[in-house]
Amino acid sequence: MNAQTLMAYCLQKQGASLYCPFGPEPVCARIGKRIFAEIFLTRPWVTLKCEPLYGQMLRAQYPETIRRGYHCPPPQHPYNNTVTLDGTVPDAEVLAMLDHSYARALQNLTKAQRAAALAGLQCDEAAGCEALP
Repeated sequence: MNAQTLMAYCLQKQGASLYCPFGPEPVCARIGKRIFAEIFLTRPWVTLKCEPLYGQMLRAQYPETIRRGYHCPPPQHPYNNTVTLDGTVPDAEVLAMLDHSYARALQNLTKAQRAAALAGLQCDEAAGCEALP
């Protein structure tokens, strides 16, 4: 698994887009305004959202490869995992974690934001909805 494969997989998700809010790295995949993957290009890492118990289980299963979210504020650590893409975690498992992350991000949007994001629109509370660039 590499960064390019992950970015391509992210873009297959309905309403997903890539952007770089922190500079050239990480490349963030988002649905609406919610980031669901932070993909690092110079390090073989990806940070994904996760349900806290699921995240703990994954960290226990792969203690050398999955850790609390890098580049996340401490209060968000239980809700994010950073996975080292060194082949220890099977590709199918990484993609399943990405699917879980996308579902969590989608679930955290309001109903209007979710509908707009899935329709390819970007919603702003004050300005309404507009087409994504």
